Amino acid sequence: MIAAMNNKVLVLSIIAVIISFIGGFILANGLNRSEMDKLRAEIASLQKSPKTNRETADSNQNNSDDISLSDQEIKEKIAEADRSPKDFEFQKKLGVSLYKYAAMKRDNALLTEAERILNRANQLTADDYEVIVALGNLNFDLGFFNDQYDRFEKARKYYESALTRKPDDVEVRTEIGMTYLLQNPSDAKKAISELQKSLEKDPQHEKSLYFLTQAFLKEGNETEAEKTLGKLKEINPQAPQLEEIRNQLKQGNK
Repeated sequence: MIAAMNNKVLVLSIIAVIISFIGGFILANGLNRSEMDKLRAEIASLQKSPKTNRETADSNQNNSDDISLSDQEIKEKIAEADRSPKDFEFQKKLGVSLYKYAAMKRDNALLTEAERILNRANQLTADDYEVIVALGNLNFDLGFFNDQYDRFEKARKYYESALTRKPDDVEVRTEIGMTYLLQNPSDAKKAISELQKSLEKDPQHEKSLYFLTQAFLKEGNETEAEKTLGKLKEINPQAPQLEEIRNQLKQGNK
């Protein structure tokens, strides 16, 4: 029965389709070439010399095929952040940009540096929404890919803090539901509750419908899983997740 599906199997079934969503964790944060150019520009904008900004921008344009940052570039920016620990904007911009880059590269060492810088930004300005959500996403990523299940609880605390500031943020609410679904042991009931709250705000939110379906499958409630699958199909008949969920339902009925 699907109800007996363990957390590892659940993760493997989810990972096959998660790339189609823009979520908090790493696979959903892959950057294309234009986004990498934007990231490079964001990091370059932290330079204090306008001349350097222009030179770096020209260099980025000429090297748009290169979607990697050099170790030296990164080290210099981190060192600059450490020399200006009270500069909130610098800590925030670098922390968020470095997180996105580290997530794309799945670089644990850089994720650790990004976390350190984002924590410093959070200590300087505790109510900055973007920093709070970035810390939630970073902890989610570490939990998901490194089996650090305590990270899901940390991510959830940041997301809950974010929702006290923007209670209608469906993406953040959905991420909370996903932390319950993917933690070990999984808590499908709490996941269902949070995902249903997301759908109250946006009944056509595909990611919430997909993970709600997964939560019902995890709970062994195939009837409700079929209903949410039907809603997802109605909203987007071409959704790549449909076939994957159908296969799960077939396996559960064997």
